[in-house]
Amino acid sequence: MKFRPPASAIVIGSGISGAAAAYFLARRGVNVEVVEASAPAAAATGAADGAVSVASKRSGPLMEAALCGIRLYRALAGEGLFADLFKARSTFIVASSEQEAEVLHAHAEALSCAGVRVDRLSRAETARRFPVLSRSAEMAVEVHDEGHAIGYRIVHRLLTAGGINVRRDEPVRRLLVSGGRAEGVETTKGVLKADAVILAAGNGSAHLLGLRDTLAPRKGQLLVTERAPHLNAAMPGAIMSGRYLLSKGSQKAAAGKPARGIGLVIDPLTTGQFLIGGTREDTDDHRSNDLDAVSRILADAVALVPGLAEVRLLRSFAGVRTAVVDGLPLIGRLPGLDNAYVSTGFEGDGICLGPVAAKAIVELACDEEPSIDLAPFDPARFAGIEVAA
Repeated sequence: MKFRPPASAIVIGSGISGAAAAYFLARRGVNVEVVEASAPAAAATGAADGAVSVASKRSGPLMEAALCGIRLYRALAGEGLFADLFKARSTFIVASSEQEAEVLHAHAEALSCAGVRVDRLSRAETARRFPVLSRSAEMAVEVHDEGHAIGYRIVHRLLTAGGINVRRDEPVRRLLVSGGRAEGVETTKGVLKADAVILAAGNGSAHLLGLRDTLAPRKGQLLVTERAPHLNAAMPGAIMSGRYLLSKGSQKAAAGKPARGIGLVIDPLTTGQFLIGGTREDTDDHRSNDLDAVSRILADAVALVPGLAEVRLLRSFAGVRTAVVDGLPLIGRLPGLDNAYVSTGFEGDGICLGPVAAKAIVELACDEEPSIDLAPFDPARFAGIEVAA
């Protein structure tokens, strides 16, 4: 039977991945309905650090996907869609101890072998390039060709450019499945039918897929300062502490408390402010910050950039991302269904990976060659997927 691209589609979720899927579908002339449990970018996308980056990635499928993600941002900026939203910049990973320096040397080699343009900076060169850094900085690695984008602004642009209406405050109860196909969805407000369904609901995907033990919430706390234009202008890029590399996957739980890792990132924003983060916590408590985390983040930030001690903290906020137990997102066709797809589980990489993953899903749904290799992210690797039908 000749393949026919879908004439209509339902996208569940309007974070960055869902909004991008809706945009790429609309650009192909597909009639799109976006169903959202709350509001666009109300969850992880709205509380993200905005990194479009491979700096912390290990060699493998995530790094390859992230490199494709950065190229897509640059392409969409070149087309004009993201021209005023994507800020190109380098990331500087800074080592302040022998342990961090050892890890950073190995990491720089891995990035270089993967085709990422990096420069190793000695202690003297680091001080020259980054005079605002503490003397504790032993070395740094500059990761070139990276970028930054504010998640909720990207979502708004995608939805606006695609002329897409979002059905807000309408949680999906279940997928409607018959004969190996998804016919649509049942929401709290009724039934919607379409030729294809794309699930991009973050933590909301777990109950629809029967994967509560596979998809896990992971909290992150972030800080925003007042404007400090002179200090901001003295930073040629974002700073990532070598501790960030050590913190990934290193969460350890104290007695009676959720596991928490802390790794420092300081991003000079175009507003003259600084975005400082953050934590990695195995909990879904996204409503609050806590004094211990904020204090530790600030202490680490001032230790690395002493000038921040004179800058006031304006606000702190937290968000919950969706993590997958094996560290790789779910991107691909849902097992047993010809026309249903999922794009979720990016944890802290959603701003970078969300658009390119959504583009690949739309290409798959339209019988085109996906922009990225989806095999490592195939949802079928989890035998327990059971669509709530």
